[in-house]
Amino acid sequence: MIQTLAITANVNLIYVDTILKIIGIAYIAEFAAQITKDAGQGSLASKIELGGKILILAMAIPILSVLIETILQLIPG
Repeated sequence: MIQTLAITANVNLIYVDTILKIIGIAYIAEFAAQITKDAGQGSLASKIELGGKILILAMAIPILSVLIETILQLIPG
């Protein structure tokens, strides 16, 4: 269904796949952090959250660069 919507909206499927991977990383990191918090390991939970955020940022860089390029093309100059 998501692939059909992406094709209809003329969005590159690579970006859709990347966004889905980012969502998966966010859920897994949050789940792991909550488990470690429940086990009484708050400092480890914060490290897991930080690692998840770093992975998400690293995966989002190509999408952000395309977004910035698109915005720069829209600005008359």
